[in-house]
Amino acid sequence: MHRLKLIPLFLVLAACLQRTPEPTDLNFRDLGTPIYSNAVMKPDALEGDWTQVAAFTAQPGGCKPGKVRFGAPQGGAVPVRADLCLSGKRQGYDGRAALPAPGRLILEGAGTTALAAPWWVIWADVDMRTLVIGTPSGAMGFILNRGGPLPSDRLKAAREILEWNGYDLERLQVF
Repeated sequence: MHRLKLIPLFLVLAACLQRTPEPTDLNFRDLGTPIYSNAVMKPDALEGDWTQVAAFTAQPGGCKPGKVRFGAPQGGAVPVRADLCLSGKRQGYDGRAALPAPGRLILEGAGTTALAAPWWVIWADVDMRTLVIGTPSGAMGFILNRGGPLPSDRLKAAREILEWNGYDLERLQVF
């Protein structure tokens, strides 16, 4: 009789053991594919307000598009204020980004959030109206635009660049 009472307990324990753990480190790109940053981009070209128009996500939805404001470069850094939707979660930052190489930024003191991954500008259109930001780790990727809605030709170019850098376009959410 006591054995019959233990069966439901064992079934519950077995069900818990079979659950797949939630991923802790998201990766949106094939790490075997090289990633390239824009080596000719000048930091002062970033200055101004940018609207997030797309981001990679594990599941669509979650939050509305965000914004990034880059200030004027100061030595080897640039002020950054970011409020982004990354993988369906709102993430913010207000501080400085180090500029270790052209087209690369590292947000100082960003902690362990996705924002702490080095930001690589993997593409910018000629007139600096659209930026594509990626990370070597594939932890995040997003598209920024300024001056109104993102035209379809620049979205197409941004998608091609992301794909060329190994990103899984199936997981790109356009806002």
